[in-house]
Amino acid sequence: MSVVVVGSINQDVVARVARIPAPGETLLASSLVRTGGGKGANQAVAARRAGGAEVAFVGAVGTDAAGAALRAALEADGIDVSGVVQVDEVTGTALISVDASGENAIVVAAGANAARDSLTDAQGAVVASASVLLTQLEIPVALVRDAAAARGEGAWHVLNAAPSAPFASARDALLAATDVLIVNEHEALEAAGVEALDDAVAELARTVRGLVVTLGSRGCLVVCGDERTAVPAHVVTPVDTTGAGDTFCGVLAAALAASGRRPDAVGLDLLADAARAGAAASALAVTRPGAQDAVPTSDEVAAFRKENRP
Repeated sequence: MSVVVVGSINQDVVARVARIPAPGETLLASSLVRTGGGKGANQAVAARRAGGAEVAFVGAVGTDAAGAALRAALEADGIDVSGVVQVDEVTGTALISVDASGENAIVVAAGANAARDSLTDAQGAVVASASVLLTQLEIPVALVRDAAAARGEGAWHVLNAAPSAPFASARDALLAATDVLIVNEHEALEAAGVEALDDAVAELARTVRGLVVTLGSRGCLVVCGDERTAVPAHVVTPVDTTGAGDTFCGVLAAALAASGRRPDAVGLDLLADAARAGAAASALAVTRPGAQDAVPTSDEVAAFRKENRP
């Protein structure tokens, strides 16, 4: 299997509002949509649909109707869901407000995503088949560490340290098991425990083979050892930024898998090229509503890159 994603799967409940409500304020939404989400599932869809990789997803859903529907949707996208287990919890749910400019505010109830802190034997076998293992932190840190330990020799571990709050408790162990770390500015500062971005980049780059710091509309910074380069963003008019970072991560992981190179062969050229592919896919995704629904196809990404320079 080229890319195995171990992570969260949620039902997203998305309300469109004129603006993000202030504390104590009630707003009327113009629409309400239920759709597939969760950082892990979003990244799996991106790696498969936009990145063109063979993908398996490892996670947990509840025994409710939402869990069955979300699992079926991944399978319909061509994703191997043999590593998705059912647990006696509600399926994870994200409550999302999206304003008129496309910005969002999200509250996540982890549910089934937090029910396990280790892989089953069957899930471990799926992870061991990966060329690239992709994880995030919407699941227990212990489960991320277990997945990293289960990957085969020569397999990549790409960690998207988001949300950043759980990272501090196991920072050293997680970084020691990570080849490529992807963080945004806020997550970089929290992960490094410093207040200046340059200091955070220097600190994190010393501990992983490759570092990608996403900078929103300013693109991203790619660092390998003492080398670094800026990858500019494509200029688009955003409709909904939900899942944009997940699309970036999934496509980057797919590009690493397609390279056929091992983690010890990572270089600035490879990682920057993977980041450029991720940046194009995420730019296209923000022009559409939703998370998984907004992920473009690989053909759409190729056409977009041909016609739109960052």
